[in-house]
Amino acid sequence: MRAAPGGAGLPVSLIVAYAAPGLVLALPIIPVIVHLPTLYGVELGLGLAATGAALAIARLVDALSDPLIGSLADRIRWRIGRRKPWIALGALVAGIGLVRLLDPPAHAGTGYLVLWSIVLYLGWTLVAVPHAAWGAELSRDYGERVRITAWREGFGLLGILAAGLAGALGAGTAGLAWLTIALGLLVLPVLLWRVPDPLPPPAAARRRQPARSRSLVSNRPFLRLLAAWFLNGLANGIPAALFLLYLEHGLGVGEADRALFILGYFASAVLAVPLWPALARRWGKHRVWCAAMLSAAAAFALVPLIPPGGLPAFAAVTLITGMALGADLVLPPAIQADVVDYDALRHGAARAGLLFALWGLATKLALAAAVAAALPLVAFLGFDPNEPDTGGRGALVVIYAALPVVIKIMAVTLIWGFPLSAGRQAAIARRLSRRNGQERGSYP
Repeated sequence: MRAAPGGAGLPVSLIVAYAAPGLVLALPIIPVIVHLPTLYGVELGLGLAATGAALAIARLVDALSDPLIGSLADRIRWRIGRRKPWIALGALVAGIGLVRLLDPPAHAGTGYLVLWSIVLYLGWTLVAVPHAAWGAELSRDYGERVRITAWREGFGLLGILAAGLAGALGAGTAGLAWLTIALGLLVLPVLLWRVPDPLPPPAAARRRQPARSRSLVSNRPFLRLLAAWFLNGLANGIPAALFLLYLEHGLGVGEADRALFILGYFASAVLAVPLWPALARRWGKHRVWCAAMLSAAAAFALVPLIPPGGLPAFAAVTLITGMALGADLVLPPAIQADVVDYDALRHGAARAGLLFALWGLATKLALAAAVAAALPLVAFLGFDPNEPDTGGRGALVVIYAALPVVIKIMAVTLIWGFPLSAGRQAAIARRLSRRNGQERGSYP
C-alpha cells in the first residue's frame, strides 16, 4: 500500500475502516472480566471456586492458542488475502461464544462455562492477532504506524467506555452481547471490503527461513521490546488488581464515587490518544513512551502522600496515569510494527502474525502475574479487607503504588536506548522495498 502523495499518509477513511473493529473487540471486556464470576458463581449457583477454576482452564487454553494462530495466520496464503479470512472466521466463532456465554440457560454448569469460554477466547484471538498484524502491514512509515495504532486503540478505549456506560444504564450481559454483535455486523464488512490485504511477494514467501526458535532468540529488538512490554503490563496490572481495594480502604471512597474514578481514568486515556502521535513524530516513539511511563511512575510515587479522603489529589493521579495508559496502548504496538520489519529484513520472513501473537501472550501473562502477585502479597504483609488496620492499609498502599514505580523504571531502562529510531526504520524500509522490488510503504 502506498502512502498518499505529499506525505499526507493513508486516508482517514481507510484507517477508520481498519480501526473501528477495535471498539467491537473491546466492548465485551468489562462484561467478560467483571460480570462473569458473579453471573456464574452467584446467580447460577456454581460457586466462586468452581467458576474461578473454569475460567482459569479457559484462559490457559487461550494463552496456548495465541502463538499457534499467529503462526498459521502468517503461513497460510488464502486467495482473498492473508488476514481477512481469519478475522471473518474469528468473528463468527466469537459471536456465537459471546451470546452463549453471556446469555446462559438456567441449568448451565461448569462444563458449559469452560466450553463457551474457550470458544469465545478462540474467536477473539482469531480476530485480534491478525487484526494487529494487519495494522503493522498497512504502512512501513515510522510515524504513520503511530497514527494507525492511535486510531485502533482509541476505538478500543471507546468500546470500554461504552460498555461501562451501558452497564450503568442497566444493560445486562445478554444485552451487551447482542450490542457487540450488532456493531460487529456494521463495522466488520467495511473492514473486509475497504482495507487492502495484499499477499506477501512470492520471493519472500519462498525465502529459506532459519529455525524459528533461533530466529526469535536472535531478534534482540523484539526480545527487548517484549520484556519492557511485559514489565509495563505487570506495573499496570498490579494497581488495576488492587484499585477497588485501595479506593475503599486506602482512600475511603464511597461505592457511588468509585465508578467516577474508573470513568475518569479511561476518559483521560481516550482524550490523550491524539497527543502521542504528535509527540512521537517529534521525539521518537520509544522516548515518548519512556516519558509517559516516567510520568505515571511519578504520579504513583505521590499516592502514599495522599491522606484518606484526598479525592482531588487522587483524581489528578488518575488523570495522569490514564493519559499514560493511552501512550501504553498507542506507542508500543507501533514500535512492534518496526520490529516486524527488522525481523523480515534479518530473517527473510513476513511473520507479523507470530510476533503479535507472542505480544498478546505477554499481555495475558503480565495481567495474570499481576493478579497472582498483588493479592497474595498484600495479604502476606498483613492487609485484611474484613478487619483493616493501619499496618495493613500501609501495606496495601505500598503494593498498589510503590511497586509499580519500581517496575516501570525497570521497563524504561530497557527501552530508553531502543535501536529502531525513525532513521533506522526508514533505512530498513528502503532495503525491504529494494529486496522485494516494491515501492516504500508497500507490504514487505
